[in-house]
Amino acid sequence: MNLWFLDASILLASEDSDDEHHGDARRLLEGGDPLATLDLAFYEVTNVAVRSWRDHSPAHRLRERVTAVSDDGGLVRAEASLLAIAATIAEEHGISAYDAAYVAAARASDGQLVSCDVRDLVSRGLAYLPGDAVSGKIGTE
Repeated sequence: MNLWFLDASILLASEDSDDEHHGDARRLLEGGDPLATLDLAFYEVTNVAVRSWRDHSPAHRLRERVTAVSDDGGLVRAEASLLAIAATIAEEHGISAYDAAYVAAARASDGQLVSCDVRDLVSRGLAYLPGDAVSGKIGTE
């Protein structure tokens, strides 16, 4: 059984039926494997829903999803030691500190990072797409 470490894009895709990863993100969230995410996800999903989508209803549902992950023991706090590692990862891979924090947290949790961010995470081998996670391709390679 894998621990799936979710970045905010997975949570957002699960809410956005127009997102190409919507179905796979929903299946991942509804599956039986353990899930984890960073506390940063609360802020990121709320920001997108309120600022970009201009809709408080999905913001509420997204926060509930993060809370459900947290209630199952899967919320990782972005603490100083994690952020120091994230800074190194960000510099090494030329990605944002936000993305690097998810990479660092997934590694620290012995989880597999799952993201819809092809450009910055998936294409660099730092994360898997949700479709790969739900199809069982990860861990069988």
